[in-house]
Amino acid sequence: MESTEQQPIPEQPAQQTEPGVHNQLSQLIEQIQEHIQQVIVGQHGMIEQLLGGLLADGHILIEGVPGVAKTLTAKLLAKLIDTRFSRLQFTPDLMPSDVLGTSIFNPQTSTFQFKAGPVFSNIVLIDEINRAPAKTQAALFEVMEERQVTVDGLTHKMQSPFMVIATQNPIEHEGTYRLPEAQLDRFLMKITVGYPTLEEEIKILGRHNQQEITELLHSMKPVITPELLSSARKQVRETHIEPKLLEFIAKIIWETRNDRSLYLGASPRASIALLQIAKAFSVLNGRMYVIPEDIIKAAPAVLRHRIGLTPEREMEGATTDDVIKEIIARMEIPR
Repeated sequence: MESTEQQPIPEQPAQQTEPGVHNQLSQLIEQIQEHIQQVIVGQHGMIEQLLGGLLADGHILIEGVPGVAKTLTAKLLAKLIDTRFSRLQFTPDLMPSDVLGTSIFNPQTSTFQFKAGPVFSNIVLIDEINRAPAKTQAALFEVMEERQVTVDGLTHKMQSPFMVIATQNPIEHEGTYRLPEAQLDRFLMKITVGYPTLEEEIKILGRHNQQEITELLHSMKPVITPELLSSARKQVRETHIEPKLLEFIAKIIWETRNDRSLYLGASPRASIALLQIAKAFSVLNGRMYVIPEDIIKAAPAVLRHRIGLTPEREMEGATTDDVIKEIIARMEIPR
């Protein structure tokens, strides 16, 4: 790969967000990060990507072994936003109506009334999403993509903000169902969470020894309102990106469709997601313009669940992340 030393941006876009608004967003992001770090030790990559997904108005899939704070971090993020929160535990016997809701007959009015399911919330946490069968998984297609639910011919709109944060265990396969490709593509990012370092583990033990984490979580107060979040998302959308970087994103996606290591390439939805997350990462780093490093950093989380390895590469022990790195390594980084 060519040197990734950052070059000065030659010019800025004519339309800029007011400095006061930018400073307010930076302070808000710092405040959210400080609150999260009071509970969560380490996992900086997961936290940054979760915040990026929140600012980019997308759904997040978190994959990791049990006990690495996937659910705790998602619950904490929801706690810091002054919105409604619901939690769904997916199981093999869960039905679509248990998620979306159903129409119930009212004998007094002799009509059917819709009783909304737990998905009618603002932040929806789905634990172990791969434990529900395909019939229940398909119930999420419309609500994740179009932010609405259609039951008995009637369409019910979701309130903004609406975000699905799902978790899954990559190790245990008994009693699980593979997520359909169409559903995976609806997740803006797939975040992989690893084990903490030895130093972080010691800090975790010390923190649990001093205070019960559930008590600390309950004591947290919201720091961001839906109005502030909407304003922050508007600022992310207005973040400047050079045409050559748009071309860089398109070339990365195009390469996934022509790489011999992959039998499934990324869709145009992936290129839009890569653009959105690159903009969010630039804002999280205090900039109102995208640089190539934002795109490179965002690529693994955006693409790893949208591409498929050939059996030959899988037998070699390669991962989708390895192929993404290989693709970017042979490309010219725009400056």
